[in-house]
Amino acid sequence: MAIIKLPKLNLEKVKSDVRAKVDRLAKDGFHKIFEQIDQLKIKQGVDKLGLEKFINQCALMAAGSGALTGLGGATTMLLGIPIDMMNLITQQFRITMAINYYYRGDHRIGFDEFIKIVATSLKVDAGVTVTKNILEEVAEKMILNMGSKAAERLVPVVGAAIGGTANYLFIKRMSERVREMISSPLTP
Repeated sequence: MAIIKLPKLNLEKVKSDVRAKVDRLAKDGFHKIFEQIDQLKIKQGVDKLGLEKFINQCALMAAGSGALTGLGGATTMLLGIPIDMMNLITQQFRITMAINYYYRGDHRIGFDEFIKIVATSLKVDAGVTVTKNILEEVAEKMILNMGSKAAERLVPVVGAAIGGTANYLFIKRMSERVREMISSPLTP
């Protein structure tokens, strides 16, 4: 019987890599994702589907990338995690914009106001102004959330169910937090 030796895990390198990813995401990633989302299409989607169906659609899209990431075990997970992370962030941003539109009546929102809502929904103290630290904390929370589910995605097929379910539930939980923050619909 052959014994397979696994490579030694260098925790300092892992921490350094995660820190670099958090910095990159905080510096440019959030703003690029935000700019790529068509806020008018979010409004039109909510108007056409209603808020609940729009949120469910976003949760299903997040679940799809989570399932694909875990489908083939370690191979698809390693290749799919960056794509899954970007999709998960995009879907969270879309539901945040949708809820903001639904409750406040305006589909246009600036990046600073938007990121404060996202930060608060992740239980990051957003303060009065958006700073690099706030962006880093948001990125860190999102990466930690994704990383906590990564090991479970290593088992092919089972990992797909876990990845899809985790992403779906994450989006649904985030929608509830954002909804609580924004509170009640405007009356015309």
